[in-house]
Amino acid sequence: MSRIYKSISTAELERRWKLARKLMVERGVDVLVMQNHNDWLGGYVKYFTDLPANHGYPRTVAFYRDDLMTIVEQGNFGGHRVLKGEDPIYRGVGEVFTTSPFVSVAYTADYDADLLADDIEKKKSRKVGFVAPAAMYHGFATRLRERLRSLDIIDLTDPLDHIKAVKSAEELSLLRECAAMQDRLFEKVVAAIKPGMRDVELIALARHAGELQGSEQGIYLGGSAPMGQSARFQHPHFQNRTIREGDHFVILIENNGPGGFYTEVARTIVLGKASNHLIDAFETVREAQVQTLSNIRPGAAPRDIFSEHNKFMKARGVPEETRLYAHGQGYDLVERPLIRHDETMGLEAGMCLAVHPGYDDGTCWAVICDNYILHPDRPPELIHQTPKKVFEV
Repeated sequence: MSRIYKSISTAELERRWKLARKLMVERGVDVLVMQNHNDWLGGYVKYFTDLPANHGYPRTVAFYRDDLMTIVEQGNFGGHRVLKGEDPIYRGVGEVFTTSPFVSVAYTADYDADLLADDIEKKKSRKVGFVAPAAMYHGFATRLRERLRSLDIIDLTDPLDHIKAVKSAEELSLLRECAAMQDRLFEKVVAAIKPGMRDVELIALARHAGELQGSEQGIYLGGSAPMGQSARFQHPHFQNRTIREGDHFVILIENNGPGGFYTEVARTIVLGKASNHLIDAFETVREAQVQTLSNIRPGAAPRDIFSEHNKFMKARGVPEETRLYAHGQGYDLVERPLIRHDETMGLEAGMCLAVHPGYDDGTCWAVICDNYILHPDRPPELIHQTPKKVFEV
């Protein structure tokens, strides 16, 4: 286990398995099937196994109601390990099969599906629950449905989303660790930024520091611009700009922490003096965050919070939100509940939400982002400690 920076406890995995099996009994489901292929929006495989999916390579899991799990993953043709639930890393896993499919090679699309279908048929399962089928590769899901066409297949994602969204004490502790790590990364960026640096140098500094502190994956968006132009979140392809005196730089640190949980923090840094317009714009989104937090509580409906947020933005004469400004986080960068018009999941104590109101008026990209944990009997707990201000250096 020394190769792993931080593992989830076996007791925590067993808690999750117990909740899932209780749901399976209620719905008469014999096996859950999930497949992920990245560690940004691939949280279900991690949730059940404490093993991430990476680099576009699929990791597929069959979680049985009355048996150990089976995993199909990238490896040699014909690979097969019988673990009997005794492996310290593949906890709760009975067998691991390996094969060699690549989504970039169309003729391999059936390989992992056929292995999993053989296992499900061997276990004499009758009813299958798909978990997050939108995350499965199309070829895999299509082939699996063909192979299991005599079985009853249902989608169990929604009730499992409700289970996954409410965090245990152990999970909340790891989310706090992630937020604290991101605060430290931001401090390093503030200390390092100077004219002549490229955006990518600051991003690389944050990424390197995060990986040394147990972060395995994540997104670091950042971009600079002269005062009076919008400094937007930029992906790596657009991070080659050189920062000059008087510019401002906006960064979003959205990496995972020890244990694999995600939070995110965003702030603006100015090399010199911020304009009054930039300060006013930041103050607007800071107030918008406060306004949203006044409505975030157990039992609240996300659609109502979203509506109130847009009323606030409209009253301030700034653009309304048309995408997503607050959402759950955990093993996924973005997970339910979403704070917007189409979410049906109500808020509950134990959820962790990123709240990041922002708007772009063409002269600045005003944004703030922090994470909060919901409690049953007190206001949301701020788990980032980065000061809520525009940083002038």
